[in-house]
Amino acid sequence: MTNDWMLGSLYLLMAMMLVLGSLISRRERFAKLATMALGWVAIFGAGFVLFTFRDDLGYVAQRLKAEATGEPVIAGTEIRIPMAIDGHFWVQGSVNGVPVKFLVDSGATMTTIGRDTAAAADVAISANRDQVVRTGNGVLRVASGRADTLAIGSIERANVGLHVADHDDLNVLGMNYLSSLSRWGVEGRWLILQG
Repeated sequence: MTNDWMLGSLYLLMAMMLVLGSLISRRERFAKLATMALGWVAIFGAGFVLFTFRDDLGYVAQRLKAEATGEPVIAGTEIRIPMAIDGHFWVQGSVNGVPVKFLVDSGATMTTIGRDTAAAADVAISANRDQVVRTGNGVLRVASGRADTLAIGSIERANVGLHVADHDDLNVLGMNYLSSLSRWGVEGRWLILQG
């Protein structure tokens, strides 16, 4: 027997003894005794659940906050991003220390930022804009760029290749960043990124 199992069994045994002792000492009708017994079982059951999940209650609070505000839950090198109302995963990151909001897109080969974002982040851009990229919204002409750092929460990558588009309305976190992670994937309504 493990110590956890022994402690749990001891807690249940003490709870049953307390409930049975209080019921035996009373001279009430059976229906009233059964109602009281169920009440005690519910009280001790709730106490047992709280005791069992005491370490996870802080995490539950973080998840509730994330659901309400859309902020990711960060635990060490793991980031859990809640799905937005539009069904996409949006995450606040930074390019060369400049804050950038990204749409996470596993269908995009390269991370793409707009020209204004690249200028604000001081990203080196090639003069050649002859690269043609097919996107879900059609064909797009892009230039190549390179960021000194690209960070999402505590997960930072150096010397990251980028596409720089003329349109600045959408910054996309693509597979070149995602594939550098030790693990990433969707679990229910959450995107998990692990450095």
